[in-house]
Parts: sequence; structure tokens; C-alpha cells
Amino acid sequence: MAGERDERGDQDMQDMQGVRDARVQERLAERFEEHRGQLEAVAYRMLGSLAEAEDAVQEAWLRLDRSGGDGIDNLGAWLTTVTGRICLDLLRSRTARREEPMTEGFDTFVPDPVVRTLPRADPEAEALHTDSVGIALLVVLGALEPAERLAFVLHDMFAVPFDDIAPIVERTPAATRQLASRARRRVRDATPAAEPDLGRQRRAVEAFLAASRAGDFEALVSLLHPDVVLRADAGALARGAGASKVARGARTVATGAFHFRHLAPLARVVLVNDAVGTVAMSEGRPVSVTYITVADGLITGLYVLADPERLARLDVSALET
Repeated sequence: MAGERDERGDQDMQDMQGVRDARVQERLAERFEEHRGQLEAVAYRMLGSLAEAEDAVQEAWLRLDRSGGDGIDNLGAWLTTVTGRICLDLLRSRTARREEPMTEGFDTFVPDPVVRTLPRADPEAEALHTDSVGIALLVVLGALEPAERLAFVLHDMFAVPFDDIAPIVERTPAATRQLASRARRRVRDATPAAEPDLGRQRRAVEAFLAASRAGDFEALVSLLHPDVVLRADAGALARGAGASKVARGARTVATGAFHFRHLAPLARVVLVNDAVGTVAMSEGRPVSVTYITVADGLITGLYVLADPERLARLDVSALET
């Protein structure tokens, strides 16, 4: 009898320990969720891929879960640096395998867009989401070396101290500061000027759609900056076949838009990341998403994602029917 009581006592203790462990893990998961938004923002800026960003954040959770959170004084800072390290490893692996976006066709690569409806309020008075980042900027970030990108994203975008970034890139804080400085110059020099006012952006985009629908070639040309750049990304397999391309100059870009004017009736004006853009829908599914930059009333850049595989994974549930 005594042996049975001891066994029941041991089992009760094990059950109580299991309950305590479950509560600890549940609390750890709750604390992790408090930081998920920032971690996703870090990973998206690092990778330019929504799917890879989600994978990186999930890996950060697994590492936290394995650690149990013991000895972590500042969980947000710990998770941010861990996510940065995971993304850095992914970028380095991507480079080593010569995979996207570090390929010969990098110029045509368009990062995953985030598509939302335009604000119901007057766009001129509507502030952009604070977590938005432009596709044009992501393209520039994609041209940086992995360590440069990490230093710039963590420090300039998320205020992570260089002392915390240095161990991740295996450099001194001073050398890490130089990485960020070099990246900052490249970003400043390569990022196109953009109109911040959503109302003026919208007027330029709607005029461009109207000209496309009307088949008015000269009107298209008049709406484009003389040095406008078009990047059309139809997917990795299409790059060698010419479906993905980079085009420069108003008349060249207008010619491309004119050839695809049959898609204009399917397009609607939406918010793409931090700017007014378009999504062309067919049977409830996106067939293309275009991020558009505007300056001084003229369109300076069009970034078209037409990759069927990536578009199929795109969340368009926020768009109204």
C-alpha cells in the first residue's frame, strides 16, 4: 500500500510539474506574440519575401522555446537580434547557391508586395502605416551585401545598437558602423525620389490607367518621367525567356504598357506597401501587382510582380469585393 501511495505521489508531482511547464511555455508564447509584429517587419526588410520572413520568425520562436527564456533580460532585443542572425544566414545561403535575388536577373526581381485597400478617408490627409516599406527601397536593399543589409536594417530602421549587431556580423562595432554607413550611402544614392502625398500619387496612377484603357500612347508617354524605369518580374523560369525585363525611358516603358493594355480593365487602384499602386484581378485572383513611384506628378518607376507562383501565395483578403 505504501508503495502504491508513493507511486501516486510521484505521479501527482509529475502532473503538477507538467502543468507548471505548460504554463511557463504558454506565458513565453504570449510574450513572443507581443514582439511578432516587429520581428516580421525586420525579416521582411531583410529578405524581401513574406514567406521567408514568416519562416524566419517561426525559427526565432523555436530558438526561444528551446532556451526557455532563461537569462534573457530584454526579450524584444534578444528576439530582434536572433531574427537578424537567422535572416543573415538565409541571405548568405542564398548568395552561395546563386539563388534569388542574387542572380543574373536580379534587376528584374520584385520583392513580395503587401496589398491593402486605399484609405476611405481623403488620401491627402491619410498617414501611411508606420510599418510600411517601399518596394523600391527593398529592391535597393537587395543589392547590398548581406552584412551591409543587416547593419542598415537593424540600426537605421530598428535602432539596434552597433554593439549588439557586431557579434552577428562577426565584426567590431566600429567596422559594423562602417557597414551601415556604406549601406546608407548606397540606399540614398539609389532610392528614387518619391511623392509622399497619397492624393497626388493616386491622381497620377489613375491617369495612367485611364490612358492605358483608352489605348492613348501619347498620353501614356506624357505621364511618364523621361528616365522612368520598369521592372517586370514574371518569375525565375520566365527570366531567360524575356517575360521578365527591365525597361528604361518614357517611350520604351509606354510601349510595354501599350502592349499589355488588355490588362488595364482588370486593374484597380490599391495601396501597395507605402504607395498607391494597382492590382489586376481575374476570377478573384491577382494576375499582377504594380508598385508605382511618382515624383512631381510624373511616374518614375513601375515594379510589376507577375510571377504566378508568388501571386498565388499573396494575401489579398484585405481587398474589398
